[in-house]
Amino acid sequence: MSRFQFIDDHRDTIPVKWLCRVLDVARSSYYAWVEAAPKRAARTQADEALAARVRRAQDREAGGDPAYGVPRVTADLNDGAPENERVNHKRVARVMREHGLSGIRLLRRVKTTVPDPNDQKVADLVQRDFTADTPGTRYVGDITYLPIVGGKNWYLATVIDLCSRKLAGWALADHMRTELVSDALTAARAARGSLDGTIFHSDHGSVYTSKAYAQLCTELGGDAVNGGCRFLSG
Repeated sequence: MSRFQFIDDHRDTIPVKWLCRVLDVARSSYYAWVEAAPKRAARTQADEALAARVRRAQDREAGGDPAYGVPRVTADLNDGAPENERVNHKRVARVMREHGLSGIRLLRRVKTTVPDPNDQKVADLVQRDFTADTPGTRYVGDITYLPIVGGKNWYLATVIDLCSRKLAGWALADHMRTELVSDALTAARAARGSLDGTIFHSDHGSVYTSKAYAQLCTELGGDAVNGGCRFLSG
């Protein structure tokens, strides 16, 4: 609350000159503020009307888009509007800020599948059949990015059982190097006791087709294929 408003709210019980003295406000400034009240009320009413127009511009059901920010909203409001109804982008920005109408910020999509151009693509081991009748026979893996404060990302590698749809293993890191997916597969083997007789399927991202990942599959008793591993039965 402003000091002028406080004085105005209490002027009927406490003399204005006393209030101005205590609050260190010039009486002339207070009376100028009172005289300008109709203009402030008109401005507030106009801002409310503009805020309503902004909400319509951001309303998907009305043909708008909730992601519209100041530039797009301003252009939308001025499109085909008479000269006396056109609005300045600075005023639109102020009204949107005061009414909490900022456009939805869309997250920048992070590409987690980066193919190695030197790898030869082969048919996947599950033949696009992402089901399994028995637990512990078919697994799929992927990397998901997790945006954090500061504009950076962490990366989550998972190994999921296609029968139970449960998470068999996972790893989290601030990078997408091969050890991220290697740690996830190693965690799955530790949790399940063994990967013998199973198939692990992933995309053709460079980390899943790297020599280091193929070496891990071999060490775990598997036969590495671009985008997966086939583990031999014990």
